[in-house]
Amino acid sequence: MTDLPRITVLAGKHKRAKAGHPWVYANEIEMSPETKALPAGTLVSVYNSGGEPMGTAFCTPQTLAVARMLDRRPNVPFTAEFVAERVARAAALRAKLFTQPYYRLIHAEADGLPGLIVDRFGEGLVCQLNTAGLELYRETVLEGLRKVLNPVWIVLRNDSNQRGLERLPQLVETVLGEPPSPQEVVENGVAYLADVAGGQKTGWFYDQRLNRAMVAELAPGARVLDAYCYLGGFGLLAAKAGAKHVTLLDRSEPALKLAAEAAAYNGLSERIAIEQGEVFETLEAYAHKQRTFDVVVIDPPAFAKSKKDLQPALRGYRKLARLAAKVVAPGGFLLANSCSHTVDLANFTTETTRGIAEAGRNARILRTTGASPDHPTHPQLPESAYLKALLLNLD
Repeated sequence: MTDLPRITVLAGKHKRAKAGHPWVYANEIEMSPETKALPAGTLVSVYNSGGEPMGTAFCTPQTLAVARMLDRRPNVPFTAEFVAERVARAAALRAKLFTQPYYRLIHAEADGLPGLIVDRFGEGLVCQLNTAGLELYRETVLEGLRKVLNPVWIVLRNDSNQRGLERLPQLVETVLGEPPSPQEVVENGVAYLADVAGGQKTGWFYDQRLNRAMVAELAPGARVLDAYCYLGGFGLLAAKAGAKHVTLLDRSEPALKLAAEAAAYNGLSERIAIEQGEVFETLEAYAHKQRTFDVVVIDPPAFAKSKKDLQPALRGYRKLARLAAKVVAPGGFLLANSCSHTVDLANFTTETTRGIAEAGRNARILRTTGASPDHPTHPQLPESAYLKALLLNLD
């Protein structure tokens, strides 16, 4: 085994990494000339100031998270076999959780592969390689995935904001086979249609699977509004569960087109209405017309992409909750969501309930949830618990 380049954690700064945190930050590293000169994504061994090994990591000296830990052992080579072992472990877990191959297969640090996202769509995979280390070892990652899963097609959705922070090019590539257009996604007994190459993120949001099922339990006989519906994840399942009527609201014409096609494919079109528009404006128009719903879902994109966006984001969540509360029928339900990792649960809950109160409504929180279990949370990385959902009942 060849010794890797070494980086050293400063005296007294090793405790977080020793406890299992997967990142070592710039202010915790001895930024020697040799460390500063390392090319982005270099595989390194990490040592504490006393010369004791702490593990193997990808190192990018130009970023805030200088080292992303891969293993607690030093000098571990990043090979296709290493990747395959982590992928096989993740796949075995998902096989216990789900009966069909539609799920998030690799959730970055929580699955032992920092910066890597892999969503499984039956015979195909959509991947995001979000760090310089993964970009440097791209073929190794792909070979490891092929060893375990032998996919028919692979799409690289390397167009995330995170790649910009790592100074990596943003592009979408099909590197194996050809994905169907659209791609069928089977979830909770509904067949959805996704654009894996051109849709949002990886083309589908598996993280809301259990929350969609939770809303479906409230749907029989109800009038349901699925706002920021994207491909109709909440609304189509609600219709299948027996909703009286479902409104799918989004500003994206391509997404709504796929939602309408999926509604027809599942035989649900008669109880589903498609409305294109900005959610804030449309909710105000509904309230003006005194149009109400028994179940309202608001699932917006991230309002805060960084800490500087926090206060505007909190105001946005409060306003959105206020507008949504005005269109919830007496005794109805509101599911409010945030996928902003910089907005914690306490702040999100405070602003959401404040917005509901500003609408003149009383509410009680029935459930507080997060992402489905194929999006595990790293216990030392609270940022990985990004999705927050509040189910409320309004008087």
